[in-house]
Amino acid sequence: MDTMRDRFISTASRLLDEEPRLAVVLADISADGFAPAARAHPDRVINVGIREQLLVGAGAGMALAGMRPVVHTFASFLVERPFEQVKLDFGHQGADGVLVSAGGSYDWPAGGFTHMAPGDVALLDTLDGWTVHVPGHPDEAEALLRAAVAGEGRAYVRLSLQANRAARAVSGSGGFVPVREGRLGTVVAVGPMLDDVLAATEGLDLTVLYAATVRPFDAAGVRRAAGVTNAADVVIVEPYLAGTSAAAAGEALVDLPHRVLGLGVGRAELRRYGTMDEHLRAHGLDPAGLRERITGFLRL
Repeated sequence: MDTMRDRFISTASRLLDEEPRLAVVLADISADGFAPAARAHPDRVINVGIREQLLVGAGAGMALAGMRPVVHTFASFLVERPFEQVKLDFGHQGADGVLVSAGGSYDWPAGGFTHMAPGDVALLDTLDGWTVHVPGHPDEAEALLRAAVAGEGRAYVRLSLQANRAARAVSGSGGFVPVREGRLGTVVAVGPMLDDVLAATEGLDLTVLYAATVRPFDAAGVRRAAGVTNAADVVIVEPYLAGTSAAAAGEALVDLPHRVLGLGVGRAELRRYGTMDEHLRAHGLDPAGLRERITGFLRL
């Protein structure tokens, strides 16, 4: 299976042939993959070099000129480093475009904390009007990228090496997809966390919802799922900062007695490189760690 990043490169390259308004803006990352597209469309595949503030500013400028920019680099360099440009050049100026990240929270641990971005979605949550897609499979990444490019507004597509074994049906309009139904609580699995959540909850009488689009948050879907359980207890398992969507879930259930547990990447920095699987275990996001915390919270 190809990676989400591989699929992004091949899909965006084809879209450049199909969509005359589309432009791809790079900051060296993935430039080799886009080399054939750059030769075919030298005016619409722009590599600004390792200048991430310029990367975002150039993308916003293209949007203001009537183009649909896809702006791409690692998540830490796309959202965190040039956050002021994301906030002002896109948000304040009302420019629309698509940010596509790679690297997830810790896809390349040997790169150190500079190349990790567990706080990217939480940071974008401080801004208005962003749609946030977190695909769990390369097929989903392609579908969500195509929807974002064909649509309007501002979208963030978060890609990772971590992936589920099989793709689920997703759409750019969002909505959480029921995967299992149960009576003792609801677990929302975001993107590549689904396989581990299903393994962790095997044999438990729980509803599992799958979320490949987390903003806007599917409040109605969570309310429906919580309404058929014995108590409105909701666990959200996200592949980025723990608790990122806890407030959104609380707002969805504000008029119901409820409890919400947000599981994800902890705030403490793990300073040994290790591997991605070791980071998952250290943050309690492997099946064993998830099962322990989910059953403890739900008193199962």
